[in-house]
Amino acid sequence: MQVRGVTSGELDITDGTAVAQVVEPGWVVVNCAAYTAVDAAESDEDAAAAVNELGAANVARACARAGARLVHVSTDYVFAGDATAPYEVDAPTAPATVYGRTKRSGEIAVHRALPSAHVVRTAWVYSGAGSDFVATMRRLERERDTVDVVDDQIGSPTYAGDLAGGLLDLAADATVTVPTLHLTNSGQASWFELARAVFEGVGADPERVRPCSSAQFVRPAPRPAYSVLSSRSWETAGLSPLRPWREGLAEALRTVTG
Repeated sequence: MQVRGVTSGELDITDGTAVAQVVEPGWVVVNCAAYTAVDAAESDEDAAAAVNELGAANVARACARAGARLVHVSTDYVFAGDATAPYEVDAPTAPATVYGRTKRSGEIAVHRALPSAHVVRTAWVYSGAGSDFVATMRRLERERDTVDVVDDQIGSPTYAGDLAGGLLDLAADATVTVPTLHLTNSGQASWFELARAVFEGVGADPERVRPCSSAQFVRPAPRPAYSVLSSRSWETAGLSPLRPWREGLAEALRTVTG
């Protein structure tokens, strides 16, 4: 399989003409582009909607015109975040944030323009590099004696490398016709549990991570209390589920620490 990566600097998906000029017949397009600054979106809805809704629609329309397949990546934030069991793909959506609302609008726009497209929701994605949660915990482990992390938000930590592999599996399987799927590493954890696992994974004392409540870290955009996604849709489609999140984390840490 040949893969061509296009950065946001090379292609602005809010420009429908530019997108149409890039997509070619027979391609499988994996749209990972998104406005993901969850807090900033609360005061900049137009910018979030431009990428998450208009941009997604542009990509879907370009694929429809060219006869290309589309895999569009979405998020757990389309749900209310107040469930007590993993969300199935057909669970009612009720986004509580601008980010979630614009991503849900993007899902609808994609399927309106290209009904055969696959919308793949994921959650808590990290690589361990840059400024994601795992990378931040690695940095704070070096800088602080103790770190306070919320223990009342539960989700499915997902290693970007594993997510990419799953998306490529879907892209390579033209027999899958399911319109919406969920893809995360298996299992669930709180941010507190994930932070402790990071500390332990780099050889630090996990007791240095202390639990706290979300009320102690008020953010412009409310975070879901529970956003675990069920993998049933993925497995029913005949695709291989991702490994447990702790195994994915271990590989991420090995990769970033050399």
